[in-house]
Amino acid sequence: MAALGDLLALLAAWEPGHAVLKPLLMPLLAAYVWTRRGPRLLLAALLFGWGGDTLLLFDAEPAFLAGMGSFAAGHVCYLVLFKRYGDTGRYAGPGGGSSRARGAALVAAYALALLGTVALLWPDLPGDMRGPVAGYSLLLTAMALGATTLGATAAAGGGLFLLSDTLIATGVADWPQLPRPDFAIMLTYLAAQYLLTRAVLREAVPRESGDHRRTGTGPPVTGADKATAAARATTTRRAGA
Repeated sequence: MAALGDLLALLAAWEPGHAVLKPLLMPLLAAYVWTRRGPRLLLAALLFGWGGDTLLLFDAEPAFLAGMGSFAAGHVCYLVLFKRYGDTGRYAGPGGGSSRARGAALVAAYALALLGTVALLWPDLPGDMRGPVAGYSLLLTAMALGATTLGATAAAGGGLFLLSDTLIATGVADWPQLPRPDFAIMLTYLAAQYLLTRAVLREAVPRESGDHRRTGTGPPVTGADKATAAARATTTRRAGA
């Protein structure tokens, strides 16, 4: 409801509504993660996103740079999460295709997108913004690439995050904008954070709760295990339980 209200406020150009609702979005999502007992790093990523959201409400370059730094810290958290819960074996196709080749192709595609975007934006960016934007773009692209190791949901989230921040960069470069660019930026950003959160929770919560049945992990069942289980069942029946 808060996300819908914020998007409607942007469509209506109602700045007070956006100023009130935008800072609520990531804390609400973080609260959901907390109720699911999600990883602390995911909570940190979302709270760094909240810091960036809040700072970008101020129309000043120092606030913009600080907000970029807060988002960058969130991307680092996501990268660590992807390293912990991701699986590069997802690159392999159902027919047993080469995981290494697919991974190399993905890296090349994201690198090409990064270089192309920075090269196009570079001449139109303010001089003092070129370095920070280029460095942030590199980290953002690494996050989007890392998200692919968690499957299609996370990959979509990473791609949407990349799109959202690229739209912001085109505004900084003073490129022609879509009607209501703030709406498009916020819509893609919210979808990105939701999809990334959903993907991380799907992988992390079952593992950290020790539910091997859902994750397909855990020690194999041996003959000794079966014998022990049978003995316990016999003892239970004898006890009348």
